[in-house]
Amino acid sequence: MTEEQADKPVAYDLIAIGGGSGGLAATQRAAEYGARCLVIERDGKLGGTCVNVGCVPKKVMWHAAEIAQVMRDAGNYGFRVDEPVHDWAALVARREAYIARLNGIYDRNLANKSVDWVTGEAAFIDSDTVRVGDIHYTAPHIIIATGGEPVVPELPGAELGVTSDGFFAMQTRPQRVAVVGSGYIAVELAGVLSSLGSDVDLYARYDSILRSLDPMLQQAAIAALVNHNVTVNLHSVPTELQSGAAGLQLQFENGSKGSPVDTLIWAVGRRPLTEKLGLDRAGVAITERGHVKVDRYQQSNVEGVYAIGDVTGQIELTPVAIAAGRRLSDRVFGGMEGRYLDYDNIPTVIFSHPPIGTVGMTEPQARAKFGDAAVTVYTAGFTPLYYGVLEHKVRADIKLVCAGEDERVVGVHIIGQSSDEILQGFAVAVKMGATKKDLDDTVAIHPTSAEELVTMR
Repeated sequence: MTEEQADKPVAYDLIAIGGGSGGLAATQRAAEYGARCLVIERDGKLGGTCVNVGCVPKKVMWHAAEIAQVMRDAGNYGFRVDEPVHDWAALVARREAYIARLNGIYDRNLANKSVDWVTGEAAFIDSDTVRVGDIHYTAPHIIIATGGEPVVPELPGAELGVTSDGFFAMQTRPQRVAVVGSGYIAVELAGVLSSLGSDVDLYARYDSILRSLDPMLQQAAIAALVNHNVTVNLHSVPTELQSGAAGLQLQFENGSKGSPVDTLIWAVGRRPLTEKLGLDRAGVAITERGHVKVDRYQQSNVEGVYAIGDVTGQIELTPVAIAAGRRLSDRVFGGMEGRYLDYDNIPTVIFSHPPIGTVGMTEPQARAKFGDAAVTVYTAGFTPLYYGVLEHKVRADIKLVCAGEDERVVGVHIIGQSSDEILQGFAVAVKMGATKKDLDDTVAIHPTSAEELVTMR
């Protein structure tokens, strides 16, 4: 390739830097409007974090953990079932085969819509040109959708631990595990490992876990972890990770030490993948943490350069990135002027044991916005029918947060069996402005856990 050929840009209407959920959704929607699109994916695996080292493999592992618990429960339902023996390596092999299948589906979907894609690290040359290796690509519209990666803290010996990426690379299940973190990744991985037979210690820096959630959910989540045989250690600020004959051992700020473990998993946050993009050459503004600054239209400070998904530091969920990407293309290429993603009342689920579902305002948020006198809270706690004949009970808790004289439902918070599936419909109700009376006027489906949401007093 001559220097002249290398510097001659290949022209597109839209370039998405990142082949994850957001970039794929945006380019495919734009292609439906006739735009010529290119996806640049740095590691050659389409689907991004969610498909490869995130929600998809996580949910597979969660299903395995749930099956293990069902097998332990089966005796109370009259089944003769031996203690389950789990083959971790076999599960990993089937999980990775499924992910490879999804990678192929994404590849075919792009081909079917005539969207090009290349593998490599992209870097801006200027605001409408990027470089991948020796090739330059140009477009009047460029979307930054590079996502993020897990953080390893800057502590002595921290490199001895692994992140969530390392968890998904494990070919065998460690018996003794420490999980450091208090967010949803820490809670989910701790639950999966415990259910599949590991001895798990969870270490959280502050006085609670899942601190962005409603206080009821925080307290219930701690109780659920303990009930699931996870040892929860609060006020645990690590200062060093040491390796000795007994295994890996955390040292803490207060001078105490953690139990020796075989594996330590850091789940202390994620950072955006923006460092290698050359954003300064395009003039794109970022935050102190490296997230791309955007407005409600996902537009950066540079015309024609946008950002969607985790790289923006907004709500870091796959469906959010997809929705933002599609709305962006609807506006830019589909003529839907003013179209953008509303980030209010976005539902989310944590695949703990039992799962957690939440949408809308927490009780403290509602009281801060509307005032104590305008907020009414309804709660219910119960044991789902499934556990009625079991010796091992798992509690469910529900909270409705309502505001104003009409008691508009501004928050729904659930922890309990099937919360992950229950929440979707109630999220629609919250988005539509449903009131407590609307729920009261809905006939309950009995016997279910969901009926509690329309029978609360």
